[in-house]
Amino acid sequence: MSAATSPSSLASEQPFARGAVLALLVVGAGLFIGLLWFLGHVGPPANNGGGHGAGRGLNGYAALAAMAEADGFTVARTRTQAAMEQPGVLVLTPLPDTDGKTIASIVDKRRHIGPTVVIAPKWQAGPLEKKLDKPRGWTRLTGFALPNWPGFADDVRVTLNQGKGYRAHGWRTADGRHGPLPDDEKVVSGTGQALVPLVTTGDGQVLAAYRDDNGRYPALDALADVETPTVLAAGDDDDSEALADGPDMERQPLVLVFEPDLFDNYGLANRQTAMLALDVLRAASANAGSKQITFDLSLAGLGGRPNLLTLAFEPPFLAATVGLILALLAVGWRAFCRFGPPRVGLAAIPPGKTTLVVNSAGLIRRAGRLHLVSGPYADALRERLATRLGLRRGAPAEQTDALIDAHLARVNPDSMPFSHAIAQLAAARRPHDAVRAAAALHALEKDLA
Repeated sequence: MSAATSPSSLASEQPFARGAVLALLVVGAGLFIGLLWFLGHVGPPANNGGGHGAGRGLNGYAALAAMAEADGFTVARTRTQAAMEQPGVLVLTPLPDTDGKTIASIVDKRRHIGPTVVIAPKWQAGPLEKKLDKPRGWTRLTGFALPNWPGFADDVRVTLNQGKGYRAHGWRTADGRHGPLPDDEKVVSGTGQALVPLVTTGDGQVLAAYRDDNGRYPALDALADVETPTVLAAGDDDDSEALADGPDMERQPLVLVFEPDLFDNYGLANRQTAMLALDVLRAASANAGSKQITFDLSLAGLGGRPNLLTLAFEPPFLAATVGLILALLAVGWRAFCRFGPPRVGLAAIPPGKTTLVVNSAGLIRRAGRLHLVSGPYADALRERLATRLGLRRGAPAEQTDALIDAHLARVNPDSMPFSHAIAQLAAARRPHDAVRAAAALHALEKDLA
């Protein structure tokens, strides 16, 4: 015999330990948040054969980034323009058809943040054939693509020097250093009135320079072998205060590299060229006071477009995202630390014989036909008692009732005769009378048991 569960009973055991449930929730929430972040920030693979700081092909600058990191610089690669506002040197490697106004806007914002190195494109590159079985990102050079950036440095002209019999005779610096170029017959140079040459060809063409914008850049001046302007003492001239404290003193240099083979993987295969590229970065960073170099990937075609997921993890929306996460954690913790175990609810259809009897009785009562079950109930009770007392089964009801009355008189002389209780049940027409007569028969059955 089993006892029915009451609605107010409480669960005595939990299927999982509290620590396991808490760990599952925390890990799941963390993974979900991480998934949202990666969906909003992860872009195409960086090593795609492009001319940028993560490219490992001939036209890429991964070797320059690795060399700078080995020299003690903190190297970062960014796909967003927001990260370009960090201090230190910013290396831009725009595509040939990048909007010049976008480049100019980035450079202008950084004039009081940190130095900017803009490397002009030169090579058109394509992936190697798969049958060559070379590492991912390796490229082959297929042609030329010079920069077309109207709106940025419009006073500077970029030229591809080539032709029958032309040779650049490598590169030169003002202090006498020199080295070879990987393709001495096809060299890109620049011309402009505000350019201070840092590296030239053997025949005097400018390969790299910085803009003369009235700023003071001692390290770059030393590399270019030009005299650094001195600051006038106070009172020596009416403009001394402007020179000493004006915005020109805070300007950061802009270095223009017209020949990318001075910095790309193709050219850095030569030791002298690699040391030259590192010296240019050192001279540019000397003005920043920071040993950090950021290689931009966005202008090289790897920039991520803003969407709802990226905005949710960036200021000023980051504060709302963090607040929402904390609110969800508070609600989850409050639900986790509830007052006691949860109540056990009853099943919609409880199992067992008791349920079957209760449902059947409810159906009979609702139908108003309780008097129709009185006869079958009396017959079933008579059969049970006859079997228990060892009487002949199948005998007439009057004979069986008389034998049961006799046995009941010996057991409990004060009890109501069985035949009398059966007659009361048969005569009952109201549900109350039928239930009272059935209860009396049930009591007699208990006495005989």
